Amino acid sequence: MELPVRARALAAALGGSGVLHLVRPRTFEWLVPPELGDARAWVVGTGVAEIAAAGLMVVPATRRAGGRLATALLVGFVPAHLHTFRVVPRRPVPVALAAVRLPLQAPLIATALRVARGR
Repeated sequence: MELPVRARALAAALGGSGVLHLVRPRTFEWLVPPELGDARAWVVGTGVAEIAAAGLMVVPATRRAGGRLATALLVGFVPAHLHTFRVVPRRPVPVALAAVRLPLQAPLIATALRVARGR
């Protein structure tokens, strides 16, 4: 079974992001709300989970499980995106970037759900 374009694109995005989480964790640590505790552990854990979701999505037998994991991760990232507004400097460019990131979650979640449903 051929890998659908949406599954391929989502797997590439999550895989790349996961690797970046592991290689440059400091880049993401500030996104973790302090209420969650150890930021490094969250960044590394989500990086591993993103790579796992990407790997599951590229194998036909586990694609739906990968879509479910990707959906859970993307929904779980929403609090981090909201947290961005608490810590981002009140300058136009960082605020604009934060404002763009949050609504991008909706199409990513929709894509992950479609993969999970086998569509």
